[in-house]
Amino acid sequence: MEFHLKTFNELSLDEFHDILQLRINVFVVEQDCPYPELDTKDKLALHFFAYADDVPEKVIAYTRIFKPGDYYEEAALGRVVVHADYRQQKLGYELIEKTIEAIQERFNTSMIKIGAQTHLQNFYESFGFKQIGKGYIEDGIPHIHMIRA
Repeated sequence: MEFHLKTFNELSLDEFHDILQLRINVFVVEQDCPYPELDTKDKLALHFFAYADDVPEKVIAYTRIFKPGDYYEEAALGRVVVHADYRQQKLGYELIEKTIEAIQERFNTSMIKIGAQTHLQNFYESFGFKQIGKGYIEDGIPHIHMIRA
């Protein structure tokens, strides 16, 4: 499996479609959370994603990456998603490791802030993220801010 890192303008229409399809299928349909998935932040973000080796037209892992100042004061990552068929392969761990590496290489920083779903706190802590501030509700789902220094 090969990861790709592209700006919005570098994405092909097919790639953007496949990314949105995965995000909508998980964040809107699977999590039963109707909200406007498509936002203007996609135009600012770097898109980090991988296609399945066995199904080349299926995006199976994705994150959105922001340089410091574009989302938070710190670099940021978000919209972390792994296709349901591939979650048992621990692909989320590889996705976050490689996303952190991409942020460090691209922006020369290890300071990363996220808004994480609360139930994933332990997962993100395994990468050095620590909760900051109090929890909050976003789109009906409990979240916390976390930072990695």
